[in-house]
Amino acid sequence: MLVVRRWFRHDGAMATSSSTEVTEVRPDGGVVVGDDGSDTAAEAVVEAAGEAVRRGVRLHVLRAWTITHAVRPADVPQGIVPSIAEFEAATHAAEERRVGELLTGSTAEVSVHVCHAAPAKALITASEKAELVVVGSRGRGGFRSLLLGSVAEQVIRHASCSVLLVRR
Repeated sequence: MLVVRRWFRHDGAMATSSSTEVTEVRPDGGVVVGDDGSDTAAEAVVEAAGEAVRRGVRLHVLRAWTITHAVRPADVPQGIVPSIAEFEAATHAAEERRVGELLTGSTAEVSVHVCHAAPAKALITASEKAELVVVGSRGRGGFRSLLLGSVAEQVIRHASCSVLLVRR
């Protein structure tokens, strides 16, 4: 069972127009892997799929996003700011395509989730009921000389379950 906490935002004085965004993902069991689109994250997704198959559990691929890292919807003209819901939908569709390409031929049962939150926070929250969290050692951050990325370090320190670190 997947439990998702949604945040509701109402525009204007009357609450006639609302949009939802997923700000937390808490899978009930399974293997959770974070994906930020990097090569190291791609390797983590593949490793996590193998681990999920070995354990006989579902793989939950989690893409945390912010406005600056979201996928821009193709159908929104330049000069128009997409809504949160449009960013979320475009990011989810892109992540599903990426996971499909990365896991071609895999027998893992996969769920793809997107979450409007900081990556470390999203993965730590997702770890609460997971059996295992898988992270890449380096993501898209700016300090390439570091051996361990800031998200990986935070997840290792604060996750509620075991963490598998995948290095390139």
